[in-house]
Amino acid sequence: MSEDISNSVNVIAVTFDDDANAYEALTTVKELESQHQIGIRGAAVVSRDETGSVLDKDEVGDESLAGTATGGIVGLLIGILGGPFGILIGGATGLLIGSLFDGSDADETESVLAEISKSIRVGHNALLAEVSEQSPEVIDAAMTRLGGTVLRRPSGDVEAEVAAAEHAQREAKRKAPGLVGLLFR
Repeated sequence: MSEDISNSVNVIAVTFDDDANAYEALTTVKELESQHQIGIRGAAVVSRDETGSVLDKDEVGDESLAGTATGGIVGLLIGILGGPFGILIGGATGLLIGSLFDGSDADETESVLAEISKSIRVGHNALLAEVSEQSPEVIDAAMTRLGGTVLRRPSGDVEAEVAAAEHAQREAKRKAPGLVGLLFR
């Protein structure tokens, strides 16, 4: 990641009319990074299968970040959105999700994790990335040229909700060893 790219760190989810453009978008963000217009902490082309799972199809990450190959939050997001909890977030089970969080956490989860989850449509590719940007216009313009629609959220907000989702998973296992417990094995 370039040292001069530090104004804001965001998680972006980009959807496309033409699925092949998600791979071109991954190449484009790598080019933007090599030109020092953005920094990539992690990026992946993902898709959602018919069961609701999110699959990692291609990825790039900052090798200096420990953890998943995609680097930090993107790998965690794929894990959360791709697992049983992500299926619940993306599905019509708001009451169950709401019961796992306190009131303020539930509001945030619906606004960020659910938005990201819902943007990754069944049978379609999307780009999921954590980027440092001086200005959102750089990525927005590049993705618009590829027919992409950008959903952008501050990385800190996403990290907080991922932590809340992980906490909710642990609590669900502890409190409800029945059906919910089976989902999170």
